[in-house]
Amino acid sequence: MGFDVAKVREEFPILSRQVHGKPLVYLDSAASCQKPWTVIEAMSRVMESSYSNVHRGLHSLANETTEAYEAARRSVAKLIHAGSVDEIVFTKGATDAINLVAASFGQRLVEGDEIILSVMEHHANIVPWHFLRQAKGVVLKFVPVSDEGELDMDAYRALFSPRTRLVSLSHMSNVLGTVNPAAEIVAIAHAHSVPVLLDGCQSIVHEIVDVQALDVDFYVFSGHKLYGPTGIGVLYGKAEMLATMPPYQGGGEMIASVALDTITYADPPHRFEAGTPAIIETIGLGAAVDWLMAQDRDAIAAHEHALYERAYEAVRGINGLRVIGTAPGKGAVLSFTIDGVHAHDLAQILDRYGVAVRAGTHCAEPLMTRFGVTSSARASFGLYNTVEEVDLFVDALIRAQTFFA
Repeated sequence: MGFDVAKVREEFPILSRQVHGKPLVYLDSAASCQKPWTVIEAMSRVMESSYSNVHRGLHSLANETTEAYEAARRSVAKLIHAGSVDEIVFTKGATDAINLVAASFGQRLVEGDEIILSVMEHHANIVPWHFLRQAKGVVLKFVPVSDEGELDMDAYRALFSPRTRLVSLSHMSNVLGTVNPAAEIVAIAHAHSVPVLLDGCQSIVHEIVDVQALDVDFYVFSGHKLYGPTGIGVLYGKAEMLATMPPYQGGGEMIASVALDTITYADPPHRFEAGTPAIIETIGLGAAVDWLMAQDRDAIAAHEHALYERAYEAVRGINGLRVIGTAPGKGAVLSFTIDGVHAHDLAQILDRYGVAVRAGTHCAEPLMTRFGVTSSARASFGLYNTVEEVDLFVDALIRAQTFFA
């Protein structure tokens, strides 16, 4: 099929704008991707022509909107190769999805039960489990990370005990770009009869994900990192796992029947989708997924990897610059520090050249501590970035150093 980045860029209207009189070079896709016309138009179209609440009406608008909403569920199921659409739960985002599992699956945990996490986790995959530590005395164990940014798999194996109840790890680090060995992680856990949740926020964009091949129990990701809108995310759960879990929230849609003294709950996925959902955003996510699946994913991966390699080789020669995360096969994420320069100051100067990068802790403070830094800058590459933009980024980085000389 091939991949034509110039043609793809035409589908993203924001990429034609300027910042401070310079062409926008958007290198912050790990935080949130830009949106193609197909997503913008799908969301606008439903508001203009067929909007209604879903699942509850019998009139034409309700039927049309419900079909579009459920079509998005089918598209997501296809994207990740789920066994059934009933294994796809729509949430407000990946954070909400992890909180759902922590609150629902977590109800069965008792004091002394253990959850395995890692030092590289996003705060969204630490804090919900910390709530269980506070409320129930659950023990959190953390897999260490090597200097290159890889999980210590020997340490991971050693963390299991008869009290281990869940593993919850990142599939791809939002800071290091490390792609963790998901199949091996799951196989080791399942050998101990322990279920696994994978945070797929970064990997779903850059990798072809097959949840059945991975045999993973839970998989979460956000729409806004997948070229879709904010306010919508996905929890994949094996049917047998979701069937045993109590509701996360109460309200309409998640019930089978309500009486004054008894309530019965709907089957998954609706059991976990209380209230009026993010209808427009879900339809937008469906459009984003359909658009992405129509692309040559292998060609995109090669393109993104080439961008990262070009940037990495160029910045290595900059005095005082340290790249954080050099694991083999990593994704297109370049996190770095420069001696004597605060990441926030660097990001603001790069912005004057039209270059947008992220700066701070990237919601991964334990990982910052592991690498002995308080913050870092991060350039993350998406399918719409070009070789010319990589060169503009490197040139702006070199120019920015003169401010601190």
